[in-house]
Amino acid sequence: MSKLVKFGEDVEGFSIPVLNEREIRATAGILFLVMLFSIQAAGGAGNFTPLKYAVTFFLTDMLIRVFINPKYSPTLILGRWIVRNQTPEYVGAEQKKFAWYIGIGMAMTMFVLIVLVNSYSPITGLICFFCLIFLFFESAFGICLGCKVYPWIYKEKAQYCPGEVCELKDRQEIQKISKNQWLILLGFVAFIILTIVLFNDFYSRQPFDLFGIEGKMHQ
Repeated sequence: MSKLVKFGEDVEGFSIPVLNEREIRATAGILFLVMLFSIQAAGGAGNFTPLKYAVTFFLTDMLIRVFINPKYSPTLILGRWIVRNQTPEYVGAEQKKFAWYIGIGMAMTMFVLIVLVNSYSPITGLICFFCLIFLFFESAFGICLGCKVYPWIYKEKAQYCPGEVCELKDRQEIQKISKNQWLILLGFVAFIILTIVLFNDFYSRQPFDLFGIEGKMHQ
């Protein structure tokens, strides 16, 4: 039973249970796409059925991760298979557990309001927004936003963070951003703003069907 119910895996060279950050990031990317398409279906077409299923499966998966074993989470199994040929990047299990508690809280609230009560409100909208932000930062940048809160709550330093961000160290030269690079970034932002201001009417024009395919399909 102890082998079945366990959070994190024991790896030689690490003093605490760890998880593979690479499979977690892969899983976050999968969940991000599922939630994004489900939310778009609800917000765009008014079809909440995909979102109800997505929330149910998301909550079930998170409960398995936290209360049974991440090793048996269906989405993490899929993520493990996707990155099976990549070298593992180990991360401390405890901060991930805390972050996933946050995920369970959001998913449980959504399950009650969307599935059981069959309602939507600004509350569900905000939760969907934060859920997408959390998943996007994890999958795109390898930044666990929930893990950032861990030291504030437990008053202890997280161990084995992705990219060694928990460790104080000088940035390598390739990581530093020069003044010229900052100026280029600011210039590009200014370019975006000017483009929107000056050409909004031009870009807002509805495009036409170049080959008339849609019209032929309706004939």
